Amino acid sequence: MTGVDHDRQTARLAESVPLRISTCLDVCEHANVIVVQPSAAARAAGARPVWLGLVNDPDATEDIAAWVRAGGPGVAPCPDILDLYVFTPPRRAR
Repeated sequence: MTGVDHDRQTARLAESVPLRISTCLDVCEHANVIVVQPSAAARAAGARPVWLGLVNDPDATEDIAAWVRAGGPGVAPCPDILDLYVFTPPRRAR
């Protein structure tokens, strides 16, 4: 997406949370996409990854980083403001 500083967004997330970059998640219509993975323990307890799309705002990036630092899916509740970004990917993208 034009106008978004992708390098800054990536650097900001990498400063405080584990990060893995993918070239394609097959959901370009939702770019920038961030998938927040639960910890191994949370996943074993039933937590699932949370897909966030249209994350093109530095404030949203900060909210995501804070949520992950707090424990992420299955540990810390997803902040209400991030509900605006949550989407269910098509089956082929999971």
